[in-house]
Amino acid sequence: MLVQMARSVGARVIGTVSSEEKAQLAREAGADEVIVFTKQDFELEVKRLTEGKGVEVVYDGVGKATFEKNLNVMRLRGMLVLYGMSSGPVLPVDPARLSEKGSLYMARTTLAHFTATREELLARTSSLFGMIADGKLKLRIARTYPLADAPEAHRDMEVRRVAGKLLLIP
Repeated sequence: MLVQMARSVGARVIGTVSSEEKAQLAREAGADEVIVFTKQDFELEVKRLTEGKGVEVVYDGVGKATFEKNLNVMRLRGMLVLYGMSSGPVLPVDPARLSEKGSLYMARTTLAHFTATREELLARTSSLFGMIADGKLKLRIARTYPLADAPEAHRDMEVRRVAGKLLLIP
């Protein structure tokens, strides 16, 4: 969904994925370039694709395993947005490192902070569901689980066994 949202505002999207299957899904979602980081060094590839300039923003749901290279692929005053930690939490960071890497910005986002008021919640959900209703955003339901199998769904997410949304059915 993030790829589709970025493309809808005109962004060039360079996606990084762990498998060829996920690469195909990223392409179908509209990614301009896709790097399979288990086969290619994504830092070198991003630098090649951007002619050494780096990217303006990195959205990272992986965390610990990709953090250092994320810092290395951003351009001057770039923004790193951490929204997940599937490989574990990022180690503490000395703010001076962000300066040394190019006066970088970093955010660790939490949904609750962006939907703190009822007005924010309604505005964001209306925008999201509007994009879905207008056909601008397509959902990919990877798998459904009975609610009793929630632990299995969590394990599948943790080991990145699925690509797309998981649904728990009561």
